[in-house]
Amino acid sequence: MPSFDIVSKVDAQALDNAVNITKKEITNRFDFKNAHVVIDLDKKEFKLKIETDDSMKMSQLVDVLINRAHKQGIAPEAFDRSKEGAQSGKFWKQEVVVRNGLKQEDAKKVVKQIKDEGLKVQASIMEDLIRVTGKKIDDLQTVIQAAKGWDLGVPLQFENMRS
Repeated sequence: MPSFDIVSKVDAQALDNAVNITKKEITNRFDFKNAHVVIDLDKKEFKLKIETDDSMKMSQLVDVLINRAHKQGIAPEAFDRSKEGAQSGKFWKQEVVVRNGLKQEDAKKVVKQIKDEGLKVQASIMEDLIRVTGKKIDDLQTVIQAAKGWDLGVPLQFENMRS
C-alpha cells in the first residue's frame, strides 16, 4: 500500500547558517553600529538566546533572523515567538524556541484535517511523525496538496513516499 510521512523538521545546519548570516548582516548595518548584540544558538535544544540594547533593536534583529532563515528554507512558523523579550539590567533578552518535530496536539490537528478531507486514506500518529496510507497514490497526492493550504501554525514537510 502506498504511504508517506508528514513531519515537521528543521535542518540544524540551515538554522546555524541563518544565525551566522544574521550576525554578519547585523555587524554591517548602520543602525546597529556600536550596539550590544548577542545571538546564541543551542543546537541540542533548538533555542536561540538573543540579547540587545532595547526592544526596537530586538524586534528588528528577530525579523532579520526570520527573514534569513526563510531564505535558508526554514519556514517562519518554525519560530515560537510567544515569549516576549524582557529587560534584564540594561539589556533586553529574549529566548526564541525553534519548533522541531510534531507535538501530540499538532499531530491530532493534522489527522483531524485529513479526516475532514473525506479521502480514503488512513493517518496514524507515530511519535513525532504522521504516517498516511491509502490504496491509490492519487489520494496521497491529494492529501499533500490539501495540507499545503492548511494554516495550522506548524511547518509541515512530506517525505518517505512509497508506492
